[in-house]
Amino acid sequence: MAQLGGQGGQGQGQPIIIMPEGSSRVLGRDAQRMNIMAGKILAETIRTTLGPKGMDKMLVDGMGDIVVTNDGVTILKEMDIEHPAAKMLVEVAKTQEDEVGDGTTTAVIIAGELLKKAEELLEQEIHPTTLVMGYRKAAAKAQELLNEISMDAHDSDTLRMVAMTAMTGKGTETAREPLAELVVSAVMQVEEDGEVDKDHINIHRIQGATVNDSQIVNGVVIDKSRADNSMPKSIENAKIALLKYPIEVKDLETDAKIKLTDPAQMQAFIEQEEQMVKDMVDQIVATGANVVFCQKGIDDLAQHLFAREGIIAVKRVRKSDMERLGKATGGQLVTNIEDLTSEDLGHAGKVYEKKIFDEILIFVEECSQPKAVSIILRGSTRHVAEEVERAVEDAIGVVAATLEDGKVVAGGGAPEVAIAKGLREYADTISGREQLAIAAFAEALEIVPKTLAENAGLDQIDAMVDLRAAHEQNHLIGLNVFKGEVVDMKDENVIEPRQVKKQAIQSAAEAAEMILRIDDMIASSGPSEPDMEGMGGMPGGMPGGMPGGMPPMM
Repeated sequence: MAQLGGQGGQGQGQPIIIMPEGSSRVLGRDAQRMNIMAGKILAETIRTTLGPKGMDKMLVDGMGDIVVTNDGVTILKEMDIEHPAAKMLVEVAKTQEDEVGDGTTTAVIIAGELLKKAEELLEQEIHPTTLVMGYRKAAAKAQELLNEISMDAHDSDTLRMVAMTAMTGKGTETAREPLAELVVSAVMQVEEDGEVDKDHINIHRIQGATVNDSQIVNGVVIDKSRADNSMPKSIENAKIALLKYPIEVKDLETDAKIKLTDPAQMQAFIEQEEQMVKDMVDQIVATGANVVFCQKGIDDLAQHLFAREGIIAVKRVRKSDMERLGKATGGQLVTNIEDLTSEDLGHAGKVYEKKIFDEILIFVEECSQPKAVSIILRGSTRHVAEEVERAVEDAIGVVAATLEDGKVVAGGGAPEVAIAKGLREYADTISGREQLAIAAFAEALEIVPKTLAENAGLDQIDAMVDLRAAHEQNHLIGLNVFKGEVVDMKDENVIEPRQVKKQAIQSAAEAAEMILRIDDMIASSGPSEPDMEGMGGMPGGMPGGMPGGMPPMM
């Protein structure tokens, strides 16, 4: 039972109950210590996945399904995390993924390290508000320094380097060059007015064969088959109707009864329904369409009539696929069949059905200037294909971010070391205790090159000494984890979008600030709430019996 003590009046010495029984509350340093511990453990969990030599995690859910990946946001989504502060860091990863598509692990480990450095300063009696203000100034300065070290990037060669850097160490190592070509080609095709809608790139994953057999389709691939096997398998010079409206007689929406007194009336009723379907088919045929994609159902009679006319019809196509078909073929999505005209039809050089491995697909190819494309990814097993898909999605995200922003930075930990160097110089110009927070922020950023070195089996102290010395001359120097040397990352073609670093630093700083400002945790009782009883059992104690008393996160 949570209570606040009070004395005075008639209730002298009696506790005043404010919160219901079963609620729990943790105050001050204990609350901060718990939250920092949660952030540190979460960051440590995914640290080993960072970089080209990062390791994978195997995640098994309650149903026994297996995911093998080193993609930070996938790991955090699959983990059943309960701790509220840890959930805030998961949101950092999700935001990073949605905004730029890569850098999720980087964002979380920077946030974890910011919390770790903050804990050391809190032990020195520095007030959390002072820390937060210092972090805020450091984050703003870090963005300025990032802009200073960024480089212009618009040509396709730079985009390919960005894509290959994003895919390095993610199970696509052997085929990263051909995959990078596919990704850059796809992104440049769907780009409109400097913006890229990633939803217009449809990735279709099929197991069997190898990653090298992956291909781009100059149009759209739909995981559907023809509505009827008697329809033609292939059509050249396709004129495509895109319909939202079902090609069937609608059921009555109200409970209506029709009373028939004569068998002839029944026959007439059936004939009337058939005639309505025939009229719909005739209207579609009259426009000159020889391929029909319908978002709803298609009546059996309509399927037969389409087959007789030599038309390919596909039913119950997903809304997202219908939108891609419109973007690829130039066709208009029509709600009412009566409104369909020949001007609404899309065009493609070829539409055909094909079976790949054990999946039947409809290909819409040879579109002129399609603004939606498909990538078919292959992998020897389902788990391999899934990991290849995650790597390609990351690559699409970073190429799109580079195309929209037009700026890149060197990889291999180079920007973090350069920004940390600038922040240390900036800290010397700030008076008061905020200086310590800015210096701590600089040290926290260096967790990225330290982790890269550690995951590659290198000595992180030697690596950092070499990097700092080299950055006195050249801010493009980073860590080549394959050679164990510090080299110019631009010469090594290891390039990352500025947007990835910008988002990672900003969101990590904001998450750390929010967690540090919490000095009181109040948990109400409820079946889905974490049991926070007995938090005071050890310093900063939380239930679950883990070090520091933190509850199990999985």
